[in-house]
Amino acid sequence: MGLILYRIFLFLYATGVEIASVFNKKARLWYHGRKKIFKKLNKAFKGNDAPVIWFHCASLGEFEQGRPLLESLKTEHPDHKILLSFFSPSGYEIHKNYSGADWVFYMPLDSHYHARKWLKITKPKLVVFVKYEFWYFYLKAIHERKIPLLLVSALFRKQQPFFKWYGNLLHTKMLGFYSHIFVQDENSVTLLKQIHIQNVTLTGDTRVDRVLSVRDHWTPVAGIDRFCADHAVIVAGSTWPEDDNELRHFVIAHPEIRFIIAPHEIDPDRLEGCLELYPGSMLYSDYLKNPEQFDKVHILIIDNIGKLKRLYHYATICFVGGGFGKDGIHNTLEAAVYGKPVVFGPVYEHFKETVEMEKVGAAFAVDNVLELEETFNELLQDREYYHKACQAATDFMQQSAGATSKILSFIDKNLIY
Repeated sequence: MGLILYRIFLFLYATGVEIASVFNKKARLWYHGRKKIFKKLNKAFKGNDAPVIWFHCASLGEFEQGRPLLESLKTEHPDHKILLSFFSPSGYEIHKNYSGADWVFYMPLDSHYHARKWLKITKPKLVVFVKYEFWYFYLKAIHERKIPLLLVSALFRKQQPFFKWYGNLLHTKMLGFYSHIFVQDENSVTLLKQIHIQNVTLTGDTRVDRVLSVRDHWTPVAGIDRFCADHAVIVAGSTWPEDDNELRHFVIAHPEIRFIIAPHEIDPDRLEGCLELYPGSMLYSDYLKNPEQFDKVHILIIDNIGKLKRLYHYATICFVGGGFGKDGIHNTLEAAVYGKPVVFGPVYEHFKETVEMEKVGAAFAVDNVLELEETFNELLQDREYYHKACQAATDFMQQSAGATSKILSFIDKNLIY
């Protein structure tokens, strides 16, 4: 019964994406990116005789999570080749030319046929899925071929189907296909063992290793030193309109502070909305044309992607967006890695690292505009309070590092000789 429902879901998903591709850009990329995929795959793998490690990531966030392990394996095992696959366009389109992998492809939608054909062409010796990847036919086909299959940086909650009565229909079976599961917290270990999944190791979150690497290789962002000068700086990253509505009053009321606003989406309508919401603001690309002319500007709207990780370096305080929307906050680790306090909206309970940062005093959740302004003011005005938060962030990041080396050690001892 569970497998029948799963097949129906896959059919409806594929049909829905095909219809949506007519008018939706992301759906169009998803649909057309998979056309003639096996013809492209055959051409790419023709003549390859090197052992292949296949990494699969759902999207951009999972890629950043798996990247430290991927790059470590590439460095330590140069005789192996790396196949990187994505489910979502947001991951593939940004990293389709990623130099750390030998091949980058969309993963075809799950099916018995697709899974068998993919494995027949690519012949992986090791498969690594990142965080939340449960595709029944792929997992089953990998398991049947006795190919080592790892799930890394996984995080489980009791609300998930694996731990419900109906989970035995399909979900628990998928967990059993993994050779080993590396989880972020002790709660995940406990939950998995309750359903008799024993091949589990607590390692932590590989994203911590990734952001530490970004910090250690930080390079300046053009024009930002001049913009910040000797002012206090608040960097608001991955913001949505709901976040802007809470930030707006404080931003306008404090021209003595420099604000860097990096919207999560940068389509023309979104950028225009930011410019209207924040009077006196300007786009980063316009500012760069003549920074000397705009020394009075105190609000920059970042209108390109890829700079946020480096922009947090300039912050006195970091604000991470998403917490005032229904889906929750974005990546707080990218901000905390610079040893700066992190502020965000009320929707964050499902983000383990953020909950832990709040407990140790490195991060601050606010429910509304009044709490937001109160928190900003306290951090800006009470130096002892501020420095304690900075130290808490620094300590948290250092204590959370090391997941990549633990997983790599397991692979070297058990899977690659």
